[in-house]
Amino acid sequence: MSKKIATRQESVEARAAAKMAREAARKVLEIECAALASLLERLQGDNGDQLEQAVEQMLACRGRVVVAGMGKSGLIARKISATLASTGTPALFLHPAEAAHGDLGMMAKGDLLLVLSYGGETEEIEQPVAMAKRLGLPILVMTGNLRSNLARIADAVLDVRVEREACPLNLTPTASTTAMMALGDALAIALLERRGFTAEDFARLHPGGSLGKKLQRVENLMRTGAAVPRVRPATPTSEAIYEMSRKGLGMTTVVAAGDQLVGIITDGDLRRLLQQRKKEALDLTCEEFMTRSPATIGKTELAATALRILEERKITSLAVVDGRGRLEGVLHLHDLWTTQLF
Repeated sequence: MSKKIATRQESVEARAAAKMAREAARKVLEIECAALASLLERLQGDNGDQLEQAVEQMLACRGRVVVAGMGKSGLIARKISATLASTGTPALFLHPAEAAHGDLGMMAKGDLLLVLSYGGETEEIEQPVAMAKRLGLPILVMTGNLRSNLARIADAVLDVRVEREACPLNLTPTASTTAMMALGDALAIALLERRGFTAEDFARLHPGGSLGKKLQRVENLMRTGAAVPRVRPATPTSEAIYEMSRKGLGMTTVVAAGDQLVGIITDGDLRRLLQQRKKEALDLTCEEFMTRSPATIGKTELAATALRILEERKITSLAVVDGRGRLEGVLHLHDLWTTQLF
């Protein structure tokens, strides 16, 4: 076989292998989608009743939700505990294998135990379950085996059984862990809504990272004091232009006595003024051409809310006022760029 023919043959085989990989991936996604569809269907029946019961018990918990699981279920349990904690439900992960070596002390009266075990007969789970029983804690179980001993002793059972795993050997936890992950998210978000958890609560628990930046409050980003451009209603146009240039925001607020906001002047206002009244523009006072009732925002609002207003109004600045309409600062679009909201 010539080198050219061999190369062509290798290319054909490579394309065939790549096609097989794509087909394998498609089958995995189909199986996992089917698992979620089945989970959703069961939520309309008894599984939904069990989830409601689980949410109420977690809501009534005055301690922490202790989430436990081994192997792949343990990895999902870690994620669920983190999601609960970040959405207002105190939670921690307990490694069942470490439980008998001192970590059982992580559980206390007032807590609730959430156990993940697809087969429902995981040996290492026995110690945390026994401790929960001794402490009189509610026990919630997420399993694919409703006839297991674990399911029988549970106060609420969340059914995550799947018809088959996405693994061609039907062995590697794939569709089952997807179902566990999804139902864990559903549980956490249902609890979030039941608790009345707000964006403000979320901001308090996420001060760092991109989420924290999006949830910063206006008061942490706005310009204040001498950095805020401001003129009086009787200020001449020429002085307003100077104030705008000096502060570099392309606008100035117009305030009356007591810093009461009465208007705003932008670069656009000045351009329109010069086009319409070119000869007398510099002889006018700010109150004669300012924009009255400008867009404003309170300092306790979220940065994301400010960004939405700026985008909807197609403006670059917001005056920040208190409940009586007194100027407290100015938020510019550039201030939001630094928070990586874009």
